[in-house]
Amino acid sequence: MTRVIDTINQIVWGIPALVLIIGVGLYLSVGTGWVQFRLFPQALKQLLGQFRRKDDVSSRSGYRALCTALAATVGTGNLAGVAGAIAIGGPGSIFWMWICGILGMTTKFAEATLAIQYRCTDAGGSPIGGPMYMISRGMGAKWKPLAVIYCIFGLTAAFGVGSATQINAVIGGINSALQELGVQHSRKLDLMMGAVFAVLALLVLFGGADRIGGFAERLIPFASMGYLILCVGVLLIRFNAVPSAFLAIVKGAWNPKAVTGGILGSFFSALRVGASRGVFTNEAGMGTAAIAHAGAQVDHPVQQGMMGILEVFLDTIVICTLTALVILCSGAPIPYGQDLGIVITADSFSVVYGPWVKIVIALFLCLFAFATIIGWGMYGGRCAQFLFGLGAWRWFAVLLTLSIFMGAVVQTGTVWIISETVNGLMSIPNLIMLLYLSPELFRLTHTYRSDRGSETAFGGTYEDFNQCKPLRTVSYAKIPPSGGEG
Repeated sequence: MTRVIDTINQIVWGIPALVLIIGVGLYLSVGTGWVQFRLFPQALKQLLGQFRRKDDVSSRSGYRALCTALAATVGTGNLAGVAGAIAIGGPGSIFWMWICGILGMTTKFAEATLAIQYRCTDAGGSPIGGPMYMISRGMGAKWKPLAVIYCIFGLTAAFGVGSATQINAVIGGINSALQELGVQHSRKLDLMMGAVFAVLALLVLFGGADRIGGFAERLIPFASMGYLILCVGVLLIRFNAVPSAFLAIVKGAWNPKAVTGGILGSFFSALRVGASRGVFTNEAGMGTAAIAHAGAQVDHPVQQGMMGILEVFLDTIVICTLTALVILCSGAPIPYGQDLGIVITADSFSVVYGPWVKIVIALFLCLFAFATIIGWGMYGGRCAQFLFGLGAWRWFAVLLTLSIFMGAVVQTGTVWIISETVNGLMSIPNLIMLLYLSPELFRLTHTYRSDRGSETAFGGTYEDFNQCKPLRTVSYAKIPPSGGEG
């Protein structure tokens, strides 16, 4: 079974898929005038500004949407996924993760921007959106089957990458930490941990999107800062090894054998692994984060698009890079060819700090993984609602908790391969949509003016939505084509 899944994964993440993901990111970057660089300072200013304007509903909602999206992206992929990428693709896979991350910043910008442009309200008056609505409302009713396909893949991914993969990595990390305390591995203990995660997840998910957003807004900054401090400490202690680590990443991108002692294969292997794990961790091109960003109250779609830029930057360029540098600088042996996931990361920290740090890493892993489960719970719930109606949220939440139990006992390698495969399949309808709607994206980007503050460019607010049913092209006032660049 594993061989069959691996074969499918090789096809999904073959040359056509890599060309499509990288190509779309490059096309959107050029079309928007390399917005990930041009608007990055303003995006950072906008993020920092929300801390000074705590009573600004628009600013807070945009920040909450960012935290919700980060909750789903900053997960086990940043700890276990990066380690696996280095182990099976060599240090050079991190270089290609960077390239995909830089291009993915524009892709995520596009997803967040268009999510605001084509969102609508549900029966309760709450904003709702995502690729399925961008396809149905932006591309027209004849494209609705593509939206249905996306939601089917989204549901599948929620049970895999959103739950089973997360709990699987958590259990591996906790078991490794417990071994340091002399506690032997037990299947019953695995199931008990799965049960705890399942119950906690169910309590949060039953509270709906508002509870998920509030939870993410509190957890993500705390967990991220704590982990970053731990990483920076390793690099300060091993600062002499940092230049060599960067050299191994760049050199290994083109010649993996030269860095891994001939153990690992080819340039294409490093590229494929780096791209697939990069998409796994930042989800740029999958469209999922658009579901979270669609709930923000902003005056212009591009304002939330800038939060998409920061999302990928923080996830891939900052957190993933620090994890990779810790692994490469720690001096811990890297078992090339074996994807041991979080064990590699924990061992790397342990070499520098001592065995006690495995407990701390296990704690951070639990926090990140639980945040990802909650974030993906929202994504999967929205997909279920699109397919089966608003009442589908609760039964989906119940089914998601069952998948957590499965992830507690499934083989690690199988879970990762399935997750990567579904990620690749999920990106296809989303990338098609981004290409189709790219003219509207370019127009929105072109008409955005950074010096207009909270004044809208079209004389209204983005609270003037249409009801989601019937699905049709949005009829509210569009931003006029005149105007200068941001």
